[in-house]
Amino acid sequence: MLPIKSVLEEAANKLAFCSDSALLDAELLLCLVLDKQRSYLRAWPDKPLQPEQIDRFSTLLKERQKGNPIAYITGNREFWSRDFHVTPDVLIPRPDTELLIELSLELIPANKPFRIIDLGTGSGIIAITLAAERPHIHVSATDVSLAALRIAQLNANKHRTDNIQFYQSNWFDNVPDAKFNLIISNPPYIAEDDSHLQQGDIRFEPQTALCAAEQGLSDINIIASTARNRLEYGGHLLIEHGYNQQQQVQTIFKDFHYANVQTYADLSGQPRVTYGQWNTVQRQMCRPITLNLEP
Repeated sequence: MLPIKSVLEEAANKLAFCSDSALLDAELLLCLVLDKQRSYLRAWPDKPLQPEQIDRFSTLLKERQKGNPIAYITGNREFWSRDFHVTPDVLIPRPDTELLIELSLELIPANKPFRIIDLGTGSGIIAITLAAERPHIHVSATDVSLAALRIAQLNANKHRTDNIQFYQSNWFDNVPDAKFNLIISNPPYIAEDDSHLQQGDIRFEPQTALCAAEQGLSDINIIASTARNRLEYGGHLLIEHGYNQQQQVQTIFKDFHYANVQTYADLSGQPRVTYGQWNTVQRQMCRPITLNLEP
């Protein structure tokens, strides 16, 4: 019987050609087999594995060698220090999207009524995280995919967030009439001919949640346009977008007469989220909003 250390070393070598984090991938797969944390692997490197454990690990390893994302193989991915269930029906949560959470939490008042809607919720990471961090608020969340909404509901149940209402809807189409203080979205924003769609984990993710027409801007344009009728006076719009779309997205916001438009950078320093404030009175009369994050 082979010890944990040897099995991991061999697996990392096999994954080196298809992963930039080969050892980490191997550790996560072995943790799934053993039902243990990664600390266990370091504490017991010489512990021998049973034949059935090695067989199951080998099966998972082959899936990763084919390029299947770790998150889909394990069925889980961490976001904002919480564990979320994911499947190929939803996008894999990424650290860049945590910027949306940071910005939203800056805008949500403490212990006051506040209504937000997460458009295109996918696995529910944004809506559920905000609902958990601010249990006094009311959260709505939409997705056109019923399969995605089932995953989101599972995650909401897991994290016991009962202040969320889910809707199967193409953006606002099936959402009851209501005004929101904050509209937030991580919509499809990759151009349909982008070469990155043929690389890495993204090859296995749902293309409808990734790609948009008009060089990735069509859904952002729709959201910015329709959100105007759903925002309270002085309400806020936050949209995640591609690192190279800052200028175009700011132009969309300004063309639709949002005020205080500004873009914030992600952990890599790339422009990632654009903010706008809505007021149907004169733009210059909008109260300036300053978020405590460097644009």
